[in-house]
Formats: sequence, C-alpha cells, structure tokens
Amino acid sequence: MAEYEQRMRVTLAQWEKELLQPPGFLERTSKRVQTKINEMIPDKVHAALTSAVRGIVKSVQIGLDFSPQSPPQIGLALQERDELADEKRNMYKKIAAAEGAGTGAGGFVLSLVDFPALIAIKMKFLFELAHVYGFSTKNESERLFILYVFQLAFSRGDVRARTYQQVRDWDRVSLLGSGNPNGVSMQRFNWEQFQMEYRDTIDFRKMLQLIPGVGAAIGAWANYGLLEELSVTAKNSYRLRWLQLQNAQQSPKQLP
Repeated sequence: MAEYEQRMRVTLAQWEKELLQPPGFLERTSKRVQTKINEMIPDKVHAALTSAVRGIVKSVQIGLDFSPQSPPQIGLALQERDELADEKRNMYKKIAAAEGAGTGAGGFVLSLVDFPALIAIKMKFLFELAHVYGFSTKNESERLFILYVFQLAFSRGDVRARTYQQVRDWDRVSLLGSGNPNGVSMQRFNWEQFQMEYRDTIDFRKMLQLIPGVGAAIGAWANYGLLEELSVTAKNSYRLRWLQLQNAQQSPKQLP
C-alpha cells in the first residue's frame, strides 16, 4: 500500500502542475468572450441567477443531509477508496448521461430542467465521494469543502488557482472559521463567482444541446463529460486530503 500511496503522490504533483498551468489561447479567448457577455447582462439578472443557483445547491445539500446514505468509510487503504470512487464515478456518469439524453431530446423547455437536475446529480456524487474517503457530510465544513471542490472543477484562471489553494490547505483554513478575515464559512462563500464560473465553463456544451435533432446525443455527451471532469478533480482533492491527514497522524509529536 505504501508503494501505491507514493505513486498517487506523483499523480497529484502532475495534476497540480496541469491545473495551475497558464491558460492557453482558446481558454483565454473563451474567457474574454464570456466576460463581455456577462458585462452585457443586467445586474438584476446576475443577482437572480446567483440566488437561483444558491437555492438549488442549498436545497440539494439539505435534502441529502436527511436522505439515507452509506456512512463514512473507516479503515480502508487509499487504493481501496480509489476503487470505490471509480465505481461511484462510473455509476453517476451513466446517470448524468441518461438525464442529459432525456432533457436534450425535449428541446428548450426540458433543457431548462437539465440545469438544476445536473447540479443535483453532481452534488449527490460529491456527497458519496466524501464518505468514500472517510469524511462526514453531517459536518458543515465538509459540505463547504464540497462547494470548493465543485468550483475547482468548473473554474478557470485566477479563480481556479485561488480555489485550489483553499482546497489544498483545507484542514488548516477551515479551522479559521468565520471569525477570522481569512477564514471560510457558508456566509462568506462567493455564490456569484460560483455560478458565473460554472455557467461560463459549461455554456458552450449545453448550448449545443438545444440543436434540434441531435439534442439527446449531445446532452448525453455533455453530461457524461462534465461528470468525468468533476470526478477527476474531486478524486484528487480527496486523495490529497487523505494523504495529508495520514502524514499528520504519522509525524512524531513535538515535545513542548
């Protein structure tokens, strides 16, 4: 198992390098276009979208809190957790693809349903993944961590770099809490940034879903790919935390 963990440390180092590399030409161009579009949208619309996304995410999280779930896994090695995570990923990719195909076949009206439905699928996947790696979503800090992992998967540029720093250092920054200006909390979470980065990342693929005649196929393709992107980010984020906690537990305690 020690050999597997060492290989995963190399994998995580490579993932971090790819995550933080400067955006390419297409990504920079896409971001500029999205920024221009966002500037043309009235503030009232942005506020309404922010409120809608916040409401969707919070209602899903509250609902998941009270739904039956498998408890956090205790005593498993990292390789066993990764294998369970892969099973969850494959299952939720199929669910997301089926949902995308169904709403994509229904044209514009059903495509509007796809937005909250896909968020719900992604949140359910992240809740289950947290338990695979031994973290309880009954803890508000863990539900907040899920939001940052979600944002990390669907953000670009400076926002992605800042979000990664928070995810990487979570078990330190989360202890600061809302009483510290550098701390994190549900009250301080930037919902407007969350929804704008998410929309900007998925807009092109989801717009293709509206094309008559091919909406079902594109809807399935888009949702399948979006779940895959989320799973890579989430799996590596939880691997990173798990290894950090193992290091902390194995390090000799310093004498006062």
